[in-house]
Amino acid sequence: MRLVRIGIGNVNTTVGAFGGNVDRALAIAAAMAADGVTVGLFPEQMVGGYPAEDLIQWRGFVDGQWPELERFAAATAALPTLFAVGVSVAHQGLRYNCAAAIAGGRIWGLVPKEKLPTYNVFYEGRTVSHGVPYLQETIRDVPFGDLLFRFDFGLVSLEVCEDLWSAAGPVRRRTYAGAELVLNLSASPYRLGVQQTRRELLATRAADHQCAYAYTNLVGANDNLIFDGGGFVNQNGKWMLEAPRFREGFTAATIDLDRTDRLRAENTTWRLDREAHAAAHPAVPVVAVPTAAFATVETRRGLTYPLPPHRSFFLPEDRPPRSAREEFCEEILDALALGVGDYFEKNRVFKLIGVSLSGGRDSLLTLLVAHRYAARVRPDDPGSLLRAFTMPSRHTSAETLRAAETVCAELKVPLETVPIDEAYERELAAVGAMLGPGADVTELTRQNIQARVRAQRMWNWSNSSGGLFLQTGNMSEKAVGYTTIGGDLMGALGVLANVPKTVVMALLDHLRERTGSRGIGLVLARPAGPELAPDQVGEEELMPFPVLDACFHLFAAEKLVPDEMGPVLAAMFPEIPCDRVTQYVDKFARLFLGSIYKWVQAPISLHVGNLDLDRERALQLPVVQGREWVKPTAAALNHR
Repeated sequence: MRLVRIGIGNVNTTVGAFGGNVDRALAIAAAMAADGVTVGLFPEQMVGGYPAEDLIQWRGFVDGQWPELERFAAATAALPTLFAVGVSVAHQGLRYNCAAAIAGGRIWGLVPKEKLPTYNVFYEGRTVSHGVPYLQETIRDVPFGDLLFRFDFGLVSLEVCEDLWSAAGPVRRRTYAGAELVLNLSASPYRLGVQQTRRELLATRAADHQCAYAYTNLVGANDNLIFDGGGFVNQNGKWMLEAPRFREGFTAATIDLDRTDRLRAENTTWRLDREAHAAAHPAVPVVAVPTAAFATVETRRGLTYPLPPHRSFFLPEDRPPRSAREEFCEEILDALALGVGDYFEKNRVFKLIGVSLSGGRDSLLTLLVAHRYAARVRPDDPGSLLRAFTMPSRHTSAETLRAAETVCAELKVPLETVPIDEAYERELAAVGAMLGPGADVTELTRQNIQARVRAQRMWNWSNSSGGLFLQTGNMSEKAVGYTTIGGDLMGALGVLANVPKTVVMALLDHLRERTGSRGIGLVLARPAGPELAPDQVGEEELMPFPVLDACFHLFAAEKLVPDEMGPVLAAMFPEIPCDRVTQYVDKFARLFLGSIYKWVQAPISLHVGNLDLDRERALQLPVVQGREWVKPTAAALNHR
């Protein structure tokens, strides 16, 4: 047997905090070594933090990481563990995103990332250069390029994040060159459904290339990107470890690399493919690490063969079932709470978190997410970190006020009630004076004044208290402009701005079922609406929220035009008459394209899906555009 213990390290880094990031990693490295870990992985860009964005253009930002990488090497010199660490380096005027192999107090090599994503939330291709096959150079007297590393326990390959996601990634030539253990250092942002994709991807790569694959992911949030951590060890298609997510630390598993060697010998297809590849390509350079410089033999003697915890090699482990909906809801809530918490902590300018409670669904969920974070860092008194405000107008119902009061009482969050009618009247008079004689203030302006008075007060509270003012609006209403510039669109951080309205309601249903909260029940008992005018109901002014969210997905995510959307929606909602479907589709397209100028002014917003209303991250749309390309839907629905 050739037993090797692999440690999956998850570090919550901050961009630019080189020393702090390395300190966090060193604490985990020491714990790994104490656990008998042979190989410890740390995330992509662990030293510098991720995403660095254009900071990587500063030579000082890149060069400042090297002394910290050397400090990590020196501090782990006595540990019998190989560590893979993410770092940026500069070479011949170019910037590289690298994985560094560190063992016995020495940096043995740097392997640059080859696949640079420039899609969705990623922009690496703008600033970072690609690693290329078979490159072999040196940086600061350290081998740099397409390298393998030979240790006393086997041949190791290092790669970075996106290298795993491409079928044409470096793993093919490196495993054909003999690599048995592949270490992938990732900073893969959280988005709905991504964990299942990662599982399938890693299992496929490990089976296709007949290797042991270890994957670790960054944990924590930087700006609006949330990293859920976790990681995997898969040996030749067999699952050996899935690390927990949304927490800092490490998880370890032991594997037998002789098993990988045996399975390669048995797999005739892989053997033949390897022979053909070797005949047509040069060998990947190997850095041989002398046993005298770094040896793991003694510590590996204490490892035991990996045994199933339920003591059966044939039967699956009996785990308590968890519904897909429960898992979905808890995952989103964990991600949002992590995003709020890290934004609050890492900025180091905030003392409290503030939410303006309208009594509606969005502001309630925002408060619950903030409370979820506060309960983690102040379990004895989470409410001491939070402040809630309700600012009723003449249109605010007694039921709405009671719901806000009930929720805050349940959570033990201080609530201040500050009416806005007097300020509303003053602003109404001021607008009337600005318009001049004979001009009337529109009904829409009357509604927006209320929202803007509330936002102004929240900003004033934030300035005086050092409070983080959370913006509470959801993605669906933001997409169609059902929000007020200078009003409810305002805040320092958008918590739900990329969460659809139907998901907001599902999360509240989940939390009510789990907690039995009376306050959540009071909010859900009333139709959703902003209460800026008498008897205002959002679905009556817009359309049913399930239809609105379907329109958003088909138009913005699937890139269908209205005449393509109509038949899809007609099949999805057969209970709605054809002409009404047509009206909804055309209304959505008109509102969406006419509201881009509004949502590009929204605050930075947490990224939780594969589509965001974020012009700098995901959906880059021109504010000024003609509408001729958007066709009417009536003709497309004539088939019904």
